[in-house]
Amino acid sequence: MWTCPKCGREFERTNQGHYCGEAPKTVLEYIDSQPMEKHAHLTEMMIILQNSVPGVNERILWSMPYYEKEGKAISFSACKKHVSFYAGSEAIEKFALELNGFAAKKNAVYFPYDRALPAKLIENIAKWCLS
Repeated sequence: MWTCPKCGREFERTNQGHYCGEAPKTVLEYIDSQPMEKHAHLTEMMIILQNSVPGVNERILWSMPYYEKEGKAISFSACKKHVSFYAGSEAIEKFALELNGFAAKKNAVYFPYDRALPAKLIENIAKWCLS
């Protein structure tokens, strides 16, 4: 067991990522709560998802940015070395060729901070998932 030195919560994994205290209420609050060096990627991801599908609803769910439309959803989260983009296993399978070169597992694709985000690909996946 590992205990967070800031909030005292116990976790099975050492250095488990979590929020100490209250979770952010907006995506901008979420981004602001992350280390400065992650802000550019997270802000770009937010803008891509906001603009990809008209009428998409943006909110925080499970302490991360969540986008939904008509019962369909995608989300993303900041991790230590990458942005995790949760699009679902069907989307990952459909866009497998375009995602070549990025790590992917089950329902998520990992976009590393040391590479530019593939904006058009993310837009296409969002449109496919939410339309």
